Amino acid sequence: MTRYISPENHVALQGRQLVARDFLWLVVRNRSTGALVTEGLWSDVGNVSAQVTNPDTGLVDTRDWYGSGALVAIDDIPMVSNLSVQNVNIRLSQIDDRIADLVRLYDAKQGRVEIYRGLFDPNSRQMVAPAECRFVGFIDQVIIGTAPENEEGGVTLTCASHTQEMTRGNPDTRSDATQKLRSPTDNFFQDASTAGEWEVFWGSEKGKVPTQKKRKKFLGIF
Repeated sequence: MTRYISPENHVALQGRQLVARDFLWLVVRNRSTGALVTEGLWSDVGNVSAQVTNPDTGLVDTRDWYGSGALVAIDDIPMVSNLSVQNVNIRLSQIDDRIADLVRLYDAKQGRVEIYRGLFDPNSRQMVAPAECRFVGFIDQVIIGTAPENEEGGVTLTCASHTQEMTRGNPDTRSDATQKLRSPTDNFFQDASTAGEWEVFWGSEKGKVPTQKKRKKFLGIF
């Protein structure tokens, strides 16, 4: 798979003078109000304000990122050129108060996940160009591992890429009520629920109207 990188990053990579850092952006929900809550973490110490390339708009956003060991590790992200769903595990610190709020106080299930990679100049300690997005997806599972004494615990987020949305089916595609949401006078599916019980008479033959077998869905959209 061919990846695009900025001219600034390309020049710095050619000189082998870069230090990579990961940035994690999470969007979860307030359990009481349903309001969205955002949190930015990065794989270094201290809090920083850094630029990223927004995966939805392609524009540069400046966001605040919290460090100091909250983000422990991110699995290798598969780089593929097809529509298959990719899974990534993210390990976070269990003892960090911000992480505890994210996974206990808020509802993280199906929260949005964005993973970026920023490249820094080791001399100036500045990012060469806005961090590029490497993964967009959703939190499928939150595992909170409470370890026994003298053993290691942590929080693991199991995430699936946004391509999983293409596998979802829509049960309302043949519904008369849904069809009327498009146009109140659209009666195309008004008999869809009863047509299978109709009986026809043609000469000496009579019986129910034969129906076709359902076609296999392609990507869950037909």
